[in-house]
Amino acid sequence: MQGPVLSIIVPTFNERDNIPRLVEVLDVCLVGVEWELIVVDDDSPDQTAAVVRAQACANHRVRCLHRIGRRGLSSACIEGMLSSSAPVVAVMDGDLQHDERLLPDMLKALLQGGYDIVIGSRYMAGGGIGEWDGMRALTSRWATRLSRPLVPAGLTDPMSGFFAMRREVFDRLVRRTSGLGFKLLLDVLASSPQPLRFLELPYEFRLRQAGESKLDSQVAWDYVMLLLDKSIGRFVPVRLVTFCLVGGSGVLIHFSVLWVLYRWLAMPFAWGQGVATVLAMTSNFILNNVITYRDQRLRGWQWLRGWLSFVLVCSLGAVGNVGVASYLFTQQFHWGLSALAGILVGTVWNYAVTSSYTWSVKAR
Repeated sequence: MQGPVLSIIVPTFNERDNIPRLVEVLDVCLVGVEWELIVVDDDSPDQTAAVVRAQACANHRVRCLHRIGRRGLSSACIEGMLSSSAPVVAVMDGDLQHDERLLPDMLKALLQGGYDIVIGSRYMAGGGIGEWDGMRALTSRWATRLSRPLVPAGLTDPMSGFFAMRREVFDRLVRRTSGLGFKLLLDVLASSPQPLRFLELPYEFRLRQAGESKLDSQVAWDYVMLLLDKSIGRFVPVRLVTFCLVGGSGVLIHFSVLWVLYRWLAMPFAWGQGVATVLAMTSNFILNNVITYRDQRLRGWQWLRGWLSFVLVCSLGAVGNVGVASYLFTQQFHWGLSALAGILVGTVWNYAVTSSYTWSVKAR
C-alpha cells in the first residue's frame, strides 16, 4: 500500500469535540489524495488523545502522538513532522478555524509549482480575519510588524498558523528551529539558511467550533521569547535573557525587603540580607517556573519537590551571598553595594541550578 503524500500535523490541547468533525472535513476535501492526520496532543485533561485513538481505530489515516510532561504548540508541530515520512507536511489548528479546502492547492503548489512553503494568509486580497474583536486584530497586526526583520519581504501573514512545506526543506532547517512559543511559521522562516520560495493563498479565518481559545498573556510572552531567540539567540541563550529579567524582579524584591528590615526596623544587616535573599530566591523560583521554564513547568507535588530542591541546592549560593555581602559591609562598603555583590554570587549559582538540576527533576 502506498504511503501518504501529505501529512497534516494538528497540535491539540482540550480539543476532543473538534476531532471527529476535523476528520470528516479532511475526508471530504482530500478525495484522491493519500493523506494522514497526525494529532499531537499535550496530555489534554479532556481526553482528546483517547478520542483521537478511537478515530484511528476506524480510520487508518489518523494517528495520535500523545505527549506527557511536555507542552508547546511549536514543539508539538515539530515532533509531529519528525514522525512523518510524507514528502509534504502541513500544519493547521484543530479548532476548524483554518480552511481545510486550501490543502489540495497547497499540495499542488509544492509538488508541481516549485515552492518550498505555501502559507494560508488572512491579510492578502481575498483573505480575512473573520469576526475578531478590535483588540485581537490590533494585537495581530502589531505582532506582524515586530516580525518583519525576520521574514521575507512581501510576506503578508508571517503569523499564520496554517501552512504546508516540502519535507526536504523541513529537514534542512529543523535543527535551527527553537520550538519556542506558538508561531512555528515565523520560527521556520527565520531559521532557514536560505530564503524560502513561498506562495500565499488567501482564506477567511473561521469561528472556533468547540473548546476555548488558548490566547493569553503567556502566549504574548512566548512570542517575545521567540523574537529574542531568532534575533540574539545565536549570541546569548534566550533562557539566560529571561532568567536575568526574572532576576531583575528579584533584585527589586531583595532591596525592598532589606531596606525595610535594615533601615526601618533596624535589624542587623546580616539578618536582613538573609531574609531578603530567601524571599527573592523564592520569588525567582516561582517566576522562572512560570516563564523561563514554562515548557518544563512543575505542578502539584512536583512543584513542591522542585521548590525544595531549588532551596536546598541554592542554600550554598545563599551562604555565599550573605557571606560576601557581610564581609564587604564590614570593610566599610556601602550597604547597597555589599548587597548587590552578594546578589551576583547567588545569581550565578541559581542559574547553574536552573539549567542543570531543578527543572530536570520532572524528567527523572
